Amino acid sequence: MTTLTPVLTANWDQPNSFTLEGYGDYSAARKALGMDPDAVIQAVKDSGLRGRGGAGFPTGMKWGFIPQGDGKPHYLVVNADESEPGTCKDIPLMMANPHSLVEGIIITSYAIRANHAFIYVRGEVLHVIRRLQAAVAEAYDKGLLGKDLFGSGFDLELVVHSGAGAYICGEETALLDSLEGYRGQPRLKPPFPAVAGLYASPTVVNNVESVASVPSIISNGAEWFAGMGTEKSKGFGIFSLSGHVTRPGQYEAPLGITLRELLDMAGGIREGHQIKFWTPGGSSTPIFTDEHLDVPLDFESVGAKGSMLGTRALQIFDETTCVVRAVLRWTEFYAHESCGKCTPCREGTYWLKQVLKRLEKGQGTEEDLTTITDIADNILGRSFCALGDGATSPIHSSVKYFRDEYLKHFEIGGCPFDHAPSTVWGTR
Repeated sequence: MTTLTPVLTANWDQPNSFTLEGYGDYSAARKALGMDPDAVIQAVKDSGLRGRGGAGFPTGMKWGFIPQGDGKPHYLVVNADESEPGTCKDIPLMMANPHSLVEGIIITSYAIRANHAFIYVRGEVLHVIRRLQAAVAEAYDKGLLGKDLFGSGFDLELVVHSGAGAYICGEETALLDSLEGYRGQPRLKPPFPAVAGLYASPTVVNNVESVASVPSIISNGAEWFAGMGTEKSKGFGIFSLSGHVTRPGQYEAPLGITLRELLDMAGGIREGHQIKFWTPGGSSTPIFTDEHLDVPLDFESVGAKGSMLGTRALQIFDETTCVVRAVLRWTEFYAHESCGKCTPCREGTYWLKQVLKRLEKGQGTEEDLTTITDIADNILGRSFCALGDGATSPIHSSVKYFRDEYLKHFEIGGCPFDHAPSTVWGTR
């Protein structure tokens, strides 16, 4: 039985967890700044830490792409623009433990030789912005940010930047455009941010959880971190359980844990019900069913079963949920958040929404199932960024596993489900 490994979440239940007093003295940053920057990068490489924002790219390798001795300023940008349906780990992390992020930023910036860092956070989460600003101000006040950190000669300026509220800005190059003051739209790659990112200078863009995990690696050693998880998906991560589960919340555990084990910790599916389908990594990942309860939640195992680990946003749906209605809601989100830069995503998500609306009302035909899969096929791999690809995931997977449920809608001329029982106040 896999057990929880609270590291980032260890002090969340303390009333002063978000203060410097409740966090600690930045001992990991002090240790890192006494090391050679390349040794810090190597330690993160040896730990096996992979990006926690969804893609799972090796973090240390990403840092190593930054060219050195190029005479240009280097930048670190933390992607805190969490907004995908079901994804809810970075917001509580920044609320309860912001200093883990700030300390991670110091270490990361030192490793890549960056003297300026930015936290790009969603403008809607004002409470989080204030919490981050307070933590940064506290760090400056204690001499943990600014000039000559810990007497090392290293300078670092950290800025908390609030975005204007666009899901597309979670894509790293759209985020950089927004940070520069332009409309948030993806850039053509190459060049990649490591070569020409913010202000056309070498830039590392990392997820909140990725950066916040770095201090524990420096403190405890790469072998400690690599000793958890699986062979290729090392370490721990925050698994977000939401939906029809008895005790929803954040569960920090080694990668490779199964949903069955997590559900045991969370009290199982709500009483009197059974699981119908779930997402392993948020709404942009293909859905799973009860036959996947024992799939190890690591990048390779989930991928081998046809989905993606993503942000480990485990949305749980029981038998009261209409899968067509759920997929429609997700598709409406993607259609609304498409930046409109490329035709496949701009037009494709719109038409997916229109056809799904008709299907959900029971006004469709079996040909419409071919239509939505054809539209999805013409978006997948052809859109400018991953938003379009993500929008196709619930389409293909829901038709694969629940084709009969789609057919039932137009057979009876409407939705066969009473939607009230699936709500949080539903009792049946």
